[in-house]
Amino acid sequence: MKYFNILGLGGYIAPRHLQAIKETGNELLAGMDVTDSVGIIDRYFPKASFFTEFERFDRHIEKLKDSKIQADYLSICTPNYLHDAHIRFGLRNGMDVICEKPLVLNPWNAELLMESEKRYGKHVNCILQLRLHPSVIALKKKVEEANKSEKYDIDLSYITSRGTWYYVSWKGDMEKSGGIATNIGVHFYDMLMWIFGPLQDSKVHIHTHDRAAGFLEFEKARVRWFLSINNDTLPDAIKAAGKTTYRSLKIDDEEFEFSDGFTDLHKESYERILKGEGFGIKDAFPSIDLVHTIRNTKPQGLKGDYHPLVAKPFSKHPITGK
Repeated sequence: MKYFNILGLGGYIAPRHLQAIKETGNELLAGMDVTDSVGIIDRYFPKASFFTEFERFDRHIEKLKDSKIQADYLSICTPNYLHDAHIRFGLRNGMDVICEKPLVLNPWNAELLMESEKRYGKHVNCILQLRLHPSVIALKKKVEEANKSEKYDIDLSYITSRGTWYYVSWKGDMEKSGGIATNIGVHFYDMLMWIFGPLQDSKVHIHTHDRAAGFLEFEKARVRWFLSINNDTLPDAIKAAGKTTYRSLKIDDEEFEFSDGFTDLHKESYERILKGEGFGIKDAFPSIDLVHTIRNTKPQGLKGDYHPLVAKPFSKHPITGK
């Protein structure tokens, strides 16, 4: 049995980590979050210590070092911009780290973390659950076996509707979340590179508060992509059906279905990590580098080969009105 600590216990993704820790037969020692809305912990680890101040959590970790029971892992479910500091905290305190996406916001942060791994003799694992999705694994195998000479033409669409709260939270702050492309797109970029090879070219058509779109060329594929959190960008048929999420990947005009099981792969991620088979910093690096590039590329507008949904009417920011 392994012992865990967790940062970001009150966050949206934390319950999946709690469940994974429990279902893999391990124990949670302590958790921390600035909010105390963490009643979910009673379902899994009611005896775990809990803190709302990082300083007290830090002190508790120091005290545990002097006891017979010390945490083997630190799970990080905090806002994106805090990942780098929290990963360093875990390594410095003798824990291997399991971190949600995106691992960090900038490629140089990832490079420095690899140096920290060597310094402290501990390892950083990133949750890249799409690589574990059975349909995605099957697609990768199909592409490899086809050994197609011409590149695949792909349209990636992902719309996950969010309310006004999103713009008040850290997720609506580009400096803290990395923006739409980083916050909701990094997993997809990682998946595409994993299947279709290294990135060769990137163009950005739009990048606003509620949507982003562009063109990517990989070794084996050309991809038009569109990401949005605005309900108004949903295809009419999806809206008519009362749905608020739309996920589509069309490969040479053939729909690739991978919706089922998309959010249920944390247990398998933990199982692999516990066996020493997790995805490390080098695995996550290409997608981190790509979202940084997208974030810092000036959008060129409706020019070139852009995604069909780009033409949807633009919306004003719900808070600023701009």
